[in-house]
Amino acid sequence: MAEKQNIPYKIYLEENEMPKYWYNVRADMKNKPAPLLNPQTHKPMTFEELQPVFCDELIRQELNDTDAYIEIPEEIRNFYKMYRPSPLVRAYCLEEKLQTPAKIYYKFEGNNTSGSHKLNSAIAQAYYAKKEGLKGVTTETGAGQWGTALSMACSYFGLDCQVYMVKVSYEQKPFRREVMRTYGASVTPSPSTTTEVGRKILEAHPGTSGSLGCAISEAVEAATSQEGYRYVLGSVLNQVLLHQTVIGLETKAALDKYGIVPDVIIGCAGGGSNLGGLISPFMGEKLRGEKDYKFIAVEPASCPSLTRGKFAYDYCDTGMVCPLAKMYTLGSGFIPSANHAGGLRYHGMSPVLSQLYHDGLMEAVAVEQTSVFEAAEQFARVEGILPAPESSHAIKVAIDEALKCKETGEEKTIVFGLTGTGYFDMYAYEKFHDGKMTDYVPTDEELQKGFDGLPKFEGNEF
Repeated sequence: MAEKQNIPYKIYLEENEMPKYWYNVRADMKNKPAPLLNPQTHKPMTFEELQPVFCDELIRQELNDTDAYIEIPEEIRNFYKMYRPSPLVRAYCLEEKLQTPAKIYYKFEGNNTSGSHKLNSAIAQAYYAKKEGLKGVTTETGAGQWGTALSMACSYFGLDCQVYMVKVSYEQKPFRREVMRTYGASVTPSPSTTTEVGRKILEAHPGTSGSLGCAISEAVEAATSQEGYRYVLGSVLNQVLLHQTVIGLETKAALDKYGIVPDVIIGCAGGGSNLGGLISPFMGEKLRGEKDYKFIAVEPASCPSLTRGKFAYDYCDTGMVCPLAKMYTLGSGFIPSANHAGGLRYHGMSPVLSQLYHDGLMEAVAVEQTSVFEAAEQFARVEGILPAPESSHAIKVAIDEALKCKETGEEKTIVFGLTGTGYFDMYAYEKFHDGKMTDYVPTDEELQKGFDGLPKFEGNEF
């Protein structure tokens, strides 16, 4: 591991400006994210308690709050070279279309087979599983980007990959499902009858379209009931945000190379992996008092964990078999409306991002999905990339910020994360174009049902 002292971050880059180390923003946080708790004892989870679920090295990364830089193994860096560094692009055509004085840049993570940023962590987690001598891994996926990325990574290392895919996405996105199967993964719609927790969820919620919380429960049960398997997750956890910092480190290197200082940095926010990876190096500067930036997390109005959730300990899954995490949450029993097509379906937010938001270090906005798809279409028509619905949440707010600059005449520099492509999301685009897409915003009464299920114990005030 590299030392944390005042060493210019550029020494942590290869000649092609690809990172040699991941950056751990927790090392610079005054208020660390609260630890995961054992759901039975309500005490911090130990390394030994996490071992049945996660790979050993990933547990060390999950629990590491002190080392600012963690070395990326050479095997992972060699894999990254297939598609990294990813391009940082100035959106000249969008600026012209908007007639804004703002300068708009986007970090494009869709230039790999998985079509998204998810491969950055998938290859790392598969590497550590292989190094530990495991047979395979289990996971969940919503829109399918994480499942696709993990199936590709497991294929590379010769690991079995079992994916529990949120049922509504399994049905609406058959092509994403088939890509996973092409890479050798088995894909099961969740909730399913193949696990005990899946059967319980179906009994309690007959006909449910599923949620990430449901799929997580099934994947964890599958991992812990098979010898030689561990569970891996595509967002939320500290280890995942760590791996995704290659996004922010490359973005910062490219901007610094040309003397560009961003004013506003924007990312879509579901579980937090993309946003956390993008902003971490810049947030580190803010935490250390070196620079100041405006950070905006953009989430769907139909699943508004940051803007309308509670900051409390909650289960990471619907089946309540996972550790408790302190995060902004809608309750582990919250299931987004089936008409929600824009992704970002998780009921909670990364503990790291939740703490940063709670401390007032970043902002959050919730946007409705028809406006998101309008922004996606506008971007596609002028920039030539069909964006994923998730990414389009960031596009929507980047456009809003650029239009504010048009009104005020301010020449701000805006950077946003374009997390991936939307070529497997055409069912959602079809609904939008046919006028069948609707906006759903849960009522306070509906959200209260989720809050009523939050675990109640001493110290968990909300």
